[in-house]
Order: sequence, then structure tokens, then C-alpha cells
Amino acid sequence: MSSEAKYVVGIDLGTTHCVVAYAPIMAEGEKPNIRIFEILQITAPNEMRSLSLLPSFLYLLGKGDVDPSSVRLPWQESVFALVGSFARKRGSEVPHRLVASAKSWLCHSGVDRTKPILPWNSPDEVQKVSPVEASSMFLEHVRDAWNHTIAANDPEARLENQDILITVPASFDAVARELTVQAARLAGFEHFTLLEEPQAAFYAWIEANEDNWRNLVKLGDSILVCDVGGGTTDFSLIEVSEEDGTLALKRVAVGEHILLGGDNMDLALAYTLRHKISARLDDWQFRALWYRVRSAKERLLSDPDLQKEPVVILGRGTSLIGGTIKTELTRREVEEILVDGFFPMCDLSDRPKRTSRVGMREMGLPYEEDPAITRHLAHFVSRHLERLPSFPSAVLFNGGVMKAEQFRGRIIDLLRSWGGEGEVRELSFADLDLAVARGATYYGFARRGRGVRIRAGASRSYYIGVESAMPTVPGVPTPMKALCVVPFGMEEGTTEEIKEREFGLVVGEPAVFHLLSSTIRQDDRAGEVVEDWEGTIEPVGTMETELPATEEEAGGTVVPVWLESAMTEIGTLELRCVDVINPERKWKLEFNLKEREAK
Repeated sequence: MSSEAKYVVGIDLGTTHCVVAYAPIMAEGEKPNIRIFEILQITAPNEMRSLSLLPSFLYLLGKGDVDPSSVRLPWQESVFALVGSFARKRGSEVPHRLVASAKSWLCHSGVDRTKPILPWNSPDEVQKVSPVEASSMFLEHVRDAWNHTIAANDPEARLENQDILITVPASFDAVARELTVQAARLAGFEHFTLLEEPQAAFYAWIEANEDNWRNLVKLGDSILVCDVGGGTTDFSLIEVSEEDGTLALKRVAVGEHILLGGDNMDLALAYTLRHKISARLDDWQFRALWYRVRSAKERLLSDPDLQKEPVVILGRGTSLIGGTIKTELTRREVEEILVDGFFPMCDLSDRPKRTSRVGMREMGLPYEEDPAITRHLAHFVSRHLERLPSFPSAVLFNGGVMKAEQFRGRIIDLLRSWGGEGEVRELSFADLDLAVARGATYYGFARRGRGVRIRAGASRSYYIGVESAMPTVPGVPTPMKALCVVPFGMEEGTTEEIKEREFGLVVGEPAVFHLLSSTIRQDDRAGEVVEDWEGTIEPVGTMETELPATEEEAGGTVVPVWLESAMTEIGTLELRCVDVINPERKWKLEFNLKEREAK
């Protein structure tokens, strides 16, 4: 954290919206006054407004498109892309120039997330950006809007100088976190920390209930945080324990990364409407339909009296009257497809369904095969039950999807049925869109000793692949063991030295390093080697690099090393290989898809 900061700032870098909350750093003993920063953005040509939500959409201007002078913000000299409200609106009309779901692409290991690939499958003439760059542009917009408003007459108040908390899904692995760090640094931020979104939502609930939160939970409670946003579904479990005679909170479990959320729901509704439309839709039109369905769905879910909502997209042929295609989305379709399709009733023993996949498929985001959020929840809860003092007795909802009462009600009904009709209460929060940013700001003060902290640490155990020392057998791959380098719950800012055994590090020629992780194996300790890890440990990523050798070392020399791992203060993983003979010689691996030099 920055000692010179004047504000603590929480940034929810969301799939659908970005939200910023902040509070001045006051004198000791004064309660933080957390507020939402209204973000200036273009809402229409020659029109700009300050809004609490900045839609996470990037529209890349083309020749003959919107007049750049009509969409220029006060701090801009030229414009090649739009961010926010009008970007979303214009992108629904010209979808091949719209970058959406950048956060989902940021955690897609099947593509190079540092290369310009978005908008995906757009024509060659469209200038593309990388997922990292798109995420950085959202943060740059926030930075410039803040500096234009709050720091206009106070250079010390510039956003890049403040104590910043940026939220990420709890299920983000080490590579996705590191790429988020890259995006933040591209935006000019240096003093920031990553915070898990479910934790941030829980901190917001604590802040909203002030000194009364301890009366709303009890010793032995297990609290489920169910976070379903635009791109991901995140589950976390928080245990209410006791320390020094008072209630304390500990995060005890985090779910796998589930690419399932509002985007999937909108896509399902778009497919339904496509079957209702007599005209044939090309890919360009279908993408526009997908984006238009989102707003129609939101209106139907927010207004119980509304029974249907028109959906209009631009036509591509001269035979279409008025050059548009019209259809409508009904309340019945929303309830049948979303409630029964994404939140079906199921048993605790049910598991997400897996089907045989077609051998060839289009490249794109790797959405979950089974859209039933409730079956993913059943799998998560049953897998972690033995670690809990009790069946989940309370649930805190987060994410834009869970604003719908129908979805929250289904989850609570299921938890009650799974727990034998026991008490399951909802810990309510007034505005789910703003919770994560507010909670991140509260956490910034808790780090300064001015609030309640949740004991958490690393959200998963991390391992590095170690090749077995056995003779090579033709046609048989050499087994790879998993060496635990970061145990579950390892605190930020701490280091583990793994000196119990030595390992051989290949230097002077290209070598591949495998990073693995697990949200299931929570008892493995640093230095523990797991031989049979299939099904409990998953690959995260690889890094192919050539570690430097000395002039005396031939290419391919194997240097004996011991390992040193760290969870940094900002919430990322670092791994160092330390020369046994010369401990001053270290090689640093960060698994951020880029080559690192020895230190």
C-alpha cells in the first residue's frame, strides 16, 4: 500500500461493468466514508454523463463511423476507441467492432492473451487489441475520469498515487492474476493489491452492517458466497470461528473456475429468438441479437409487470421492411430458459453433465458444457462438506445475475433441501452492482487495522511439475510428479523455503516448466511431492524459456537447486530456483507467459 496515498480506492474490474468506490484516509478512529465514484463517459454523440457503472465494453472506431469529435472526452486529444455506455450501444449495432467479455478472455489459457485477438473473428480491417490491453483500457478510462474530476486541482490526488484494490474472481489462477497485474501496470498503477471478488462482497456486507454483523451470524456458521456475474460463477465458503473470545472469519474453500454467467444466459435467449425469426441471420446479425437480448432480459427481470419486450436488429438485405428485423422476448421464455435451464432443481449428489464433444469446433471462449449453475453448486458443496463445521446455514449473493429474486429463491430452496430442511438464511445487501467495489475499499482500511479481516491467503494450492528420475522407455512418457510450492491459504507477503530435497534445474538450453494447481487438495504442505495427482490437480500453464548459464556451463547443464516460493503483497505467485552451491544465484519464474532473466 502507498504511504503517501490520500484515498483508498476499490475497483471492480467486472465482465459487464466496472465500478469504483473510494474513501479519504482519515485520522485514526474516524469511520471511513465510502462513496461511489461517478465515472464520466460518452452516452451518445455530443453527450456525456457521469454514471456509477462503466460498462466493460470497448468499441473500436472505423472509417466513416461515428464522428470522433462527437465522442471525445475532455482529457482526450484523439479517439480511436470508445469505452462505456455508448460503446455498448454502438457495438450492438456494429458487433464486429465491439470488444466484450475481455475479462473472460483474460483467463482463457487456449489463446495468447497478450496478442491482439479481440474482437474475436472480426474482419481483418478492424484494428484488434489483446485481452490484457482491453482490460488496461478500462482501467485507463477510470484513471483519466478520476484525475479529470477529483485530481483536477490536486496532483497528489491522482489515482495512480492512491492505495488501490483491484478485484478478481477467486477462481482466477496465477497466470490470470499476473495478466491482471500487467493490465494495471499498463494503466500506470503501481500501488495496488488484488482481492477476490467473493471476499470483497462479504466485506461490503460487513461494512453495511457495521457493529451489528456479529449478531447476524453465529459461531459455527458456514456461509456460502454465491457470485454469478456476467462471465463467471464463483463459489466460496467462509467459516465463522472464534479467536480471543470474539467471532472471526476464515475463508475455507474456493470453487474451480467456471466460465458460466450472464453471457451464457444471453446467448441461450438469443438462440431461442433466432428460431422465432423467419429471416436467416448471419454471424454479424446473430452477434447483434445476442447483445440486444441482454437489455431486454434485464428489463423483464427487473419489472414484474412487464410480460414482453421488443428486440430489434439491423437487416442486411433490401427486402427487409425498414432495414430491420423485429421479434420479442417474453417473460415466459426468460423464466423457462433461465430459471429451469440455469437453476434447475437437483440433488446434492448430482454433478455437472459431461457429453461427448465434437472433434472439430470453432475457436472461442471455452464455456462450460453444463449450464446448470445448481449442479455446479452441488458439486462444490458436497466436495467441501467434510471441511465445514456445519452445512451452509447462510448465503450471501453477489453478481448482477443474482439480482433476480427468482434465482436467489431457487438457490435457497435447494440449500434447504440438501441440508435436511435446516435453516438457511440470506445475508442481504442493497445493491449487488456496487458491493464488490465498496467491499474492496473497506478491505483497504481493514489492512490498515481499521476493520474486520477475513483470514484467507492463497485460494488454491500450487505445484510445479518435476520429472521422475527413471530410465527413458521408448514410446512411454516420463511420469511427472507434482511438487507443492504454495499450500492452500498461504498468506500474502510470506515465503516458503523448500530445502528438504534438491532438484535439478536445466540451464543453457530451452526447457519447459509446468505450473499446476488444486482447489481440492488443501492439506498438502510446501515441499510435499504428489505422485498420483490425476483428477485432483490440474495444469495451469507452462513456460518455455532458456535459463542463462555461466561460460563454464555447457548447454543442458543440470544445476542442483532448492526452491523458494512467495505469495507477493499484491497477490501473485513468485517462484525462485536457488543454486545450492552459490545461493546468491537465483532464477525467477513467474509463469506470466514471458521470459524472465536470472537474478
